[in-house]
This record gives sequence, C-alpha cells and structure tokens, in this order.
Amino acid sequence: MIELFQHILHLDFDWLFANYGGTIYTVLFLVIFVETGLVAMPFLPGDSLLFTAGLFARTGHLDLVTLLGLLFVAAVLGDNCNYWIGRKIGIKVFDLKFKGKPLVKKEYLEKTHSFFEKHGTKAIIMARFVPFVRTFAPFAAGIGEMKYRKYLAFDLLGGALWIGLLTIAGYLLGNVEFIRKHIDLVCLGIIFISVLPVILSALKARKSN
Repeated sequence: MIELFQHILHLDFDWLFANYGGTIYTVLFLVIFVETGLVAMPFLPGDSLLFTAGLFARTGHLDLVTLLGLLFVAAVLGDNCNYWIGRKIGIKVFDLKFKGKPLVKKEYLEKTHSFFEKHGTKAIIMARFVPFVRTFAPFAAGIGEMKYRKYLAFDLLGGALWIGLLTIAGYLLGNVEFIRKHIDLVCLGIIFISVLPVILSALKARKSN
C-alpha cells in the first residue's frame, strides 16, 4: 500500500497502469456511472476524466475502443438510473438529509428546469456537456414523466456525443509533443480545472452564510 501511494505521489503512470490497468477501467466506469446516475453526486469531474482517459489511450496505457464502449455504457446506464429515480421517487429525494443538511440541493434542479425551458427536449443532449446540469437533466425528465422512448433516444445520442467527443479530443491532443512530454502537468491542470467550480461554489456558500 505504501508503495502504491509513493507511485501516485510521484505520478508514475507507467507503474500504475502496469499494475492496476484493469482496475482503472473499473474506476472510470464507476465515476461516470455515479456522476450521471446519482442525483447527489453532480460534482464528480466527468468532462476532465473523459479527456484524461483519451490522453492515456494515446500513450498506449488504455485501449481507446474499450474506453469508448465501456464509458458509453456507464453514461447511458447512469442516466437511465437517474431518470427512474426521478420517475419513481420524484421531489421526495429533496427531503433526504446528511448530518442535518439536504443531500440534494434544490437550486440545481431549478437551474435544470430553466435549461429545459430554454432548449426543449434537445436539452437532454446539450446537458451532457454542462456540469451539474447533466446530473439533474435525467432526474428532471423523470419527474416530468417525459415519455421513456423519447427520452432514451435523446439520451443515447447525447451519451455517444459526450463520450466520443471528449475522449477522442484527449486522444488527438495526446499527439501534441508538449502534452505528451508533460502529461503529468497536464493531468494536474485538468484535475484543478475540474474541481475549481466545486471550490468556488463552496466558497460562495460559505460567504453567504
């Protein structure tokens, strides 16, 4: 275990992938599934994760075809899980609390409703590319009892575009010499950018209290 953390701290990707290659596929699948499938987890870095996975596919650490197929399945399963949570449980989910605080913030649902009103049914596709909104869009569609066949059609297309465009973008940019030579710094930068909205949101909430 100590050896594992040493390699993580030193960003020794070659060692990590050589020893935990299969596990990494599982972790990627779970993160995408949870971000899209559990309405209480909108803060996970889906976009940056897909892009970074594409980078590592370019370096040969991961297989691009396997990634695209696996993550597409994770995204669709997650969205459908979220849709049915909204359909069966609905607004009751906002009554759930953890340590006295709401487990799910109602403001995110309100933003998603506004997004739907502005973009209509195509919001199911567009929401894939908007953090937080992509987690609440299937939930809102479920609450609104959107016809499942119609929802599924848009969801499949949106999932394919989201997974495909971001992962392949990372794969193509992984061919850029600077990125290839400084992949550790690039990954740290992507991680920072992905968590920045969460940090800013936390600071804003703290300032308002």
